[in-house]
Amino acid sequence: MRRIRDAIEDFGEMLFFALDTLRWAVRPPFRPELVLVQMAAIGVGSVFIVTTTSFFTGVVLALQANYAMRQLGAEGYVGGSVAISLARELAPVLTALFVIGRSGSAISTELGTMRVTEQIDAMETMAVNPVQYLVVPRVVAALAMFPLLTMVFDALGYAGAYLMGIYVARIPEGPFLEHTRTLVEPKDIFHGIFKSLIFGAVVALITCWRGYSASGGSKGVGESTTRAVVASSIAILLVDVGFVLVTVGSGK
Repeated sequence: MRRIRDAIEDFGEMLFFALDTLRWAVRPPFRPELVLVQMAAIGVGSVFIVTTTSFFTGVVLALQANYAMRQLGAEGYVGGSVAISLARELAPVLTALFVIGRSGSAISTELGTMRVTEQIDAMETMAVNPVQYLVVPRVVAALAMFPLLTMVFDALGYAGAYLMGIYVARIPEGPFLEHTRTLVEPKDIFHGIFKSLIFGAVVALITCWRGYSASGGSKGVGESTTRAVVASSIAILLVDVGFVLVTVGSGK
């Protein structure tokens, strides 16, 4: 019972932290230079892992889809099935998970180190609100970069599927591209981009909160980083399930 109570209290404190972040996000002074720095750290810093994994994800999807579709004599549908899978589900979810491991852990570690070394307390002493100075730029940067990284994942994932499907599996190029055009609609792409926007907010808030509330020295920082990665990953999957239930129920 005590663990359940502690978990509920921690979740409530995180919600208040999110509301505090929203409140400070719309109050001056605005610091665009800090947002740009965090956009480089979160977005540019994650480009390599996103581009590499997206390409090979598309390759694997094309191989597996080709194996399944060949049983039905429908190899031409490989391109469309891969594209819609990437656009609606795999690109936003996998992008979020990779960014959690690459940048989310760094956010939690950085803020946790600042907390245990009393740098955050020093900022409060100098009348600088730490939520506005440290948290808001990271949240805004995540909101900006997650959709961009998702679109990169979409493009390179489909490129990998195209190369594997056309030049290795020998699928005719015409049906491959035509079924992609007919199966994938703009709403599918926007669905994934909107989902990535929500994922960015969730990841940024959880990782910032874990680092901001860290205690117990270097050991506490390590534990807060681990909890941030685990909690963010689970939250992404739960939010994704919620999206699926809502979209399937509404027929979108």
